[in-house]
Amino acid sequence: MTEGGTTRRGHAGGAARHWEPGTQILWRYRENGGARIHIARPVTVVRDDSELLAVWMAPGTECVKPVLADGTPVHREPLATRYTKPRTVQRDRWFGTGVLKLARPGEPWSVWLFWEPGWRFKNWYVNLEEPLVRWAGGVDSEDHFLDISVQPDGGWHWRDEDEFAQAQRDGLMDVALARKVRAAGRAAVAVIDAWGPPFSDGWENWRPDPSWAVPSLPQDWDRTAAHASP
Repeated sequence: MTEGGTTRRGHAGGAARHWEPGTQILWRYRENGGARIHIARPVTVVRDDSELLAVWMAPGTECVKPVLADGTPVHREPLATRYTKPRTVQRDRWFGTGVLKLARPGEPWSVWLFWEPGWRFKNWYVNLEEPLVRWAGGVDSEDHFLDISVQPDGGWHWRDEDEFAQAQRDGLMDVALARKVRAAGRAAVAVIDAWGPPFSDGWENWRPDPSWAVPSLPQDWDRTAAHASP
């Protein structure tokens, strides 16, 4: 994991405030209801400043993802037991096209861009989550189940409402947090309806620097981080 390109314009808890384009960092998620890291994705910084963190997850990137203890992919488990069966993590690779992820400091969602082969833009995906928390090697968050899919023409729809409801039934989020997440979703919808940033910023026309290497997954991908402010 390359951190030599980090621009250190101030510190908090040992974490860098901003990274130079081309720097390789980790984008991680904690398990819901716990402190363990269960998703880790090496990414390359596209832009990082006081207004936006943009990163690129290249095709073929080795990642860490959660699976059931017997190795069954999570999405294949029936919803009723999906969040109650024991889990572990495994290494895997991100196949298909890459993903551009955009996050504004302190915002309770990130916006992901997907393309079809040949760079035909597919859609935006609003991932509702805890605001990203920075540390020296990357950013950490916790997923909030509920998501929004946004089409190129601006149309949108909620995604994973069944998982959002099941997570509440299984005690992975209480009533207060569920209300907070739904409110964050409505706030994101307001941005979509107004076609504000980042939807209006032309990111669908962005392309990665061809000189960038695919980041490698470090052995200590789950190391404890000294977190800074979002």
